[in-house]
Amino acid sequence: MTPTGLYYHPEHTWAKLEDNCATVGVTDYAQEQLGDVVFVELPEIGQEVKQGEPVGVIESVKAVSDLHAPLSGKVVETNLDLEDTPEMVNQSPYKEGWIIKIELDDKAELENLLDNSNYEERLSQES
Repeated sequence: MTPTGLYYHPEHTWAKLEDNCATVGVTDYAQEQLGDVVFVELPEIGQEVKQGEPVGVIESVKAVSDLHAPLSGKVVETNLDLEDTPEMVNQSPYKEGWIIKIELDDKAELENLLDNSNYEERLSQES
């Protein structure tokens, strides 16, 4: 079950809003599909990202996948712990396995994202 209170992008990333900043990670569904994560390519601090576009790469034993930005803005923090322990994405995708923090350009973009029930409904249609 996906946590409530988060915003979900159709490319299986989530955003937790705090003031004008969003903490971003991949969903539990995404990490399950990837398998054991072995590497996370993080964007640079200060990099401008656009909603829906790739901002990094997640590599697992099964695949290499783009990490899509759920919202537009500037990267203000990255989870450097993932450099040494990328498996945190598998172990705790909604807490310790967060990937980046974005200072938002436009909160109106939140309207393009899904709440947890709509995201779960989308997942049931994909399987």
